[in-house]
Amino acid sequence: MFNNREEAGRILAEKLVVEIKTKEGIVLAIPRGGIVIGKQLSRKLNLPLDVLVTKKIPAPGNPELAIGAVGEEGIVFFDEQLCQSLCVTQVYKKKIVEEKKKELEDKKIFFRKGKPPLDLKDKTVIITDDGVATGATMLAAIRVVKTQKPKEVIVAIPVVALDTLPKLQAEADKVIYLEAPEMFFAVGQFYKEFNQVTDEEVINILNFKY
Repeated sequence: MFNNREEAGRILAEKLVVEIKTKEGIVLAIPRGGIVIGKQLSRKLNLPLDVLVTKKIPAPGNPELAIGAVGEEGIVFFDEQLCQSLCVTQVYKKKIVEEKKKELEDKKIFFRKGKPPLDLKDKTVIITDDGVATGATMLAAIRVVKTQKPKEVIVAIPVVALDTLPKLQAEADKVIYLEAPEMFFAVGQFYKEFNQVTDEEVINILNFKY
């Protein structure tokens, strides 16, 4: 268990600095919790930090359970096996995707503040978050990044559900993590302090020069 996101980010950064040697890279954090992890990775690796905006698609009646995610560039990912087990209808899928795409565009405008689109071509892209449960959000993020033809895509996370790990490894060039527990109910269970990160904190971290 980690004390907080800052500690998890520092430990993860120490591992990455040994395994990753690149100056043509960028750290992309999935807001909002991922930005705190990304700050530590960016500082240790001396790489620029930015956000990759995604929106989780929640299960009907269970906002904490991700059955999919919407990413930039119109990317939509559903965990079809999970959707089938929950009897998620096509009507629900269509409606929720429209809602989440609108939310994503609003957040992208808010976080990017008029900055130009990300240029990831031929770069080492490190995608991070504070943890990965079902993997839906991270898988959508990987697929968004791949549309820009990066040199390699590395997923760096403090904790990932053991049964989700193979899904990430199948999509990313490399997955670097600290813990992969079999019993995984929510990311917050692996942190003593797991306060919600605000939009303003994200902006402050993005604007801070290390």
